[in-house]
Amino acid sequence: MKADSGMGDKATREAVQTERVKKPKWLRVKLPIGENYKKVRALVDEHKLHTICESGSCPNMGECWGAGTATFMILGNICTRSCGFCAVKTGRPLPVDEFEPGRVAHSVKTMQVKHAVITSVDRDDLPDGGADTWVQTVKAIRHQSPGTTMETLIPDFGGKWENLQKIIDVAPEIVSHNLETVRRLTKQVRIQAKYDRSLEALFRLKKGGMRTKSGVMLGLGETDQEIIETMEDLRSVSVDILTLGQYLQPTPKHLPVVEFVTPERFEKYRELGLQMGFRYVESGPLVRSSYHAEKHIFEQ
Repeated sequence: MKADSGMGDKATREAVQTERVKKPKWLRVKLPIGENYKKVRALVDEHKLHTICESGSCPNMGECWGAGTATFMILGNICTRSCGFCAVKTGRPLPVDEFEPGRVAHSVKTMQVKHAVITSVDRDDLPDGGADTWVQTVKAIRHQSPGTTMETLIPDFGGKWENLQKIIDVAPEIVSHNLETVRRLTKQVRIQAKYDRSLEALFRLKKGGMRTKSGVMLGLGETDQEIIETMEDLRSVSVDILTLGQYLQPTPKHLPVVEFVTPERFEKYRELGLQMGFRYVESGPLVRSSYHAEKHIFEQ
C-alpha cells in the first residue's frame, strides 16, 4: 500500500506540475505585419544583418521593427557568466573584434533604425569589462547615424566603477541594467551577479545624470511581496523606467517556469509602479527589456 500510495502521490505531483506550467492563451504571439516591418525584414535579409530580435525569437520583433527599433549584441556571443535563465553560450570568449563597432553602426544605418538598443554578453575576462568597445560602438553609431537615439543595456562590469564611468561619459540617451529577479532568487537566477551591486550600478548611473532603466522577470517563484519590494528597491535608486515580463524557459536545461503571471496582475504592477514614481512602466506577459524602447526617450 505504501508503494502504491507513493507512486500515486508522485504521479499526482507530476500531473499538477505539468498543468501548472502549461502555457496560457495570453502568451500567444502576433505574427509580424506592416509595411515598416517588411522593409526592415528585406534589409536584414539582403545585407545578412544580425539582431538579437531575430536570433532571440523575440515575440515583439514585428512591432518593434515597425516602430524603427532594433536590438544588437556586441562583444561576441560567448558569455563569461552562466545565468540560469539565459540561453547565451557560456565559456571562454573570443578576442575583442576591433571592427565590431563599425559593423554595428553600419547595420543601424542600413536598417534605418530610429532607436537602437545595444546589449552585450558579460566580459569578465577583460580588464575593462568591454567598456571601451561600448564607447566605440556608441560613437560609431552617432557618427554614421546622427539622428539615431540609443539605449545601452549594460552589465555591472563586476563592480569596477571606473568602467561604468566610461558609459556615463559617452552619455547614451538611456542606460539600462536589469535586476532580473528578486533578492532571494538572485543567486539561483544570476549566479555570478549580486543584487546590491546591480542597485549600486543603477545608483551611480543616475548620480552621473543618466536616464536609467531596469527589468525584472516574473514567474520564477517570487512572491507578490517580493516583487513589490524589488520595485521599491529600484525606486530607492531613482530608476526612471521599469519593465516587467514573463520568464519563459529557453531550454530544458534552464530554470523552469514556476508560474505564469496573469495579464491582470501585470496591470496591477504597472499601476503600482506609476504610483511609486517610475516615469514609465512596461508590464505584461510578452514584455521584454527593449519593448517600446523608443517611447522611453520621450516620456517625461
